[in-house]
Amino acid sequence: MLSVIIPVLNAGKSLGETLDAVSEAGRHFPCETIVVDGGSTDDTAQIAARHGAILINSARGRGVQLAAGAAAAAGDWFFFLHADTRPQADWIGAFRKFITADNNRRRAAVLHFRLDDPGFSARLVERAVAVRGSVFGLPYGDQGLLISRAFYEEIGGYKRIPLMEDVDIVRRIGRRRLRVLDAIALTSAARYRRDGYLMRSLRNLICLGLYKIGASPRFIANFYEAH
Repeated sequence: MLSVIIPVLNAGKSLGETLDAVSEAGRHFPCETIVVDGGSTDDTAQIAARHGAILINSARGRGVQLAAGAAAAAGDWFFFLHADTRPQADWIGAFRKFITADNNRRRAAVLHFRLDDPGFSARLVERAVAVRGSVFGLPYGDQGLLISRAFYEEIGGYKRIPLMEDVDIVRRIGRRRLRVLDAIALTSAARYRRDGYLMRSLRNLICLGLYKIGASPRFIANFYEAH
């Protein structure tokens, strides 16, 4: 079984489309969708219920929520996905090929990052993400993460930290055990348009730099929220 685990916080504007996208998996193999709510005050819970997702409540924080979703999951494969990210193209076929290969039991996979914005700035961000992934082996959570339960538990799973949980886990996976599937993770560009492409990209880069020099996740989270 595949468990799709989606952390949410006031995700009503995007969650429905994401759940529609992942519902395709249930037509191809056993699948459950778990929505982990960190305290939403909008219609997130109602949207999850309408789509037949399992809703669990958790303390706020992506690392905390992802760990809680994994603990509640029944599947032997996990797919961690952001609420504003929708798998595209033949992602089901790519997943099936990866999951059924025995040598991938101790590997993980992500999707190609794309933004739902036709502009040039979005293409620059996508290119920067591709370079970061190929050179440094550091995909972020908006590329999704497909991983077997056994391997997830072997490396210690998601840490219950407020930020950089995606970088933390892929570092423990290791770039040699990480694959980029031939499928797309289409992510909402709303935050880039709101904050500005340059400013948001710089903030993300500064957060990564702070993490690399050993700053605490709480300090990085405070910086992120303040800027």
